[in-house]
Amino acid sequence: MKGTVWICCLLSLLLLQATAEEEDHTSVLRDTSHIDDTLRLATEERASDFAAAIQKLRKIYHTSIKPMEQAYKYNELRQHEISAYPGRTLGDSATDGEITSKPMVLFLGPWSVGKSSMINYLLGLHDSPYQLYTGAEPTTSEFTVIMHGEKIRSVEGIVMAADSSRSFSPLEKFGQNFLEKLIGIEMPHKLLERVTFVDTPGIIENRKQQERGYPFNDVCQWFIDRADLIFVVFDPTKLDVGLELEMLFKQLKGRESQIRIILNKADNLATQDLMRVYGALFWSLAPLINVTEPPRVYVSSFWPYDYAPDTSRELFKREEISLLEDLNQVIENRMENKIAFIRQHGIRVRIHGLLVDRYVQTFKEKMSFFSDPELVFQEIVDDPDKFYIFKSILAKTNVSKFDLPNRDAYRDFFGINPITNFKPLSAQCSYIGGCLLDKIEKAITTELPALLSSINSGKQPGLSSCEATGCGEKPKNRYRKN
Repeated sequence: MKGTVWICCLLSLLLLQATAEEEDHTSVLRDTSHIDDTLRLATEERASDFAAAIQKLRKIYHTSIKPMEQAYKYNELRQHEISAYPGRTLGDSATDGEITSKPMVLFLGPWSVGKSSMINYLLGLHDSPYQLYTGAEPTTSEFTVIMHGEKIRSVEGIVMAADSSRSFSPLEKFGQNFLEKLIGIEMPHKLLERVTFVDTPGIIENRKQQERGYPFNDVCQWFIDRADLIFVVFDPTKLDVGLELEMLFKQLKGRESQIRIILNKADNLATQDLMRVYGALFWSLAPLINVTEPPRVYVSSFWPYDYAPDTSRELFKREEISLLEDLNQVIENRMENKIAFIRQHGIRVRIHGLLVDRYVQTFKEKMSFFSDPELVFQEIVDDPDKFYIFKSILAKTNVSKFDLPNRDAYRDFFGINPITNFKPLSAQCSYIGGCLLDKIEKAITTELPALLSSINSGKQPGLSSCEATGCGEKPKNRYRKN
């Protein structure tokens, strides 16, 4: 009996000692000055140069790209063309909010792996009234957008979607149930002046889509398409891959250059165990990331407390600095990325305009006095290769075959947009406004590359005094027959 009591007392003492060591470990805050130093938050940005570049980019988009978008209803195609162009897309027509928006950093991953804690750590919100709630159980049930504001306040999802000056208005299409699960947090912070963070609900493999009350995967895809950097976070206890995580990586296909894998809470393991977990993580993810060069993996513990004793603290510190340098690279290149993004969008709009024009020309060529317009066009839409719709575009223009959209998308597109609603490109010219095709080609080949060069060379881009007509010259219409 006495032996049993002695053993119980000994176990209690050991437990108290372990608890005291744990409390001692989690009560010491680590130095975070390297965050400000690596991200260069103390240096002032040249706001005037950035504003001038944005103004020029907005002018190019509205005068040279958007007119063809509207004339050939490009946004109607995009609704049926979700997977035709992998990678970042605008979805609907671009808004000023999307053009002027800051780089977006998206946090994805299983529940309770430290996504919210990582945001709190980067923004220094620990023990403040405004920190994101964290815990061992699934805590984040909303999509939380952390952005810059003059004062600290929360913004309801319904308000964010209704505000046209923001870039979140397209989220209305996911329904009111989702908007109730969307929340914005504004706060004055140097880092948020340059970047926006998005925290997402953790992936729970035993939860079905309908239980969330909104299309979770579709909402994730919307944010993925607009993210400049995507952190997929794991911890040593959650390395298994289920159906929902597998679906998430399918949505990330084509975005490998933006993905960073984070193995968080790494100081909970001894060095040898950490090596085994690192290998197990790659083993789990290998079937999901089918690329030659895998994404960069960062191994550390992203929270404000000191690293656990007897762990590789120097390694963790270097890994953290590497991740911060990665984030800083995205911030510094945001203007170049935005210009490249708008140019890529312009190329897709141009291809769409050329294809619709070719459909219109083929329809007019095949029509006769006795022809049934519906039957003629149905034949063209059902078998465009028979009429060389796509091949003629490749033969007569400098369009890559890899940039051509899915043929089936145009069957749906013309199902809601009759062919008679569109004019050929030869009729899309005016003396004052110029030709739609000439303007968008000038933007793609000359104006946007020149703007990019001025950014790279450090010159302030000035606004041109000439309009799209070429400083008063009469626009040439290369599609009009002489």
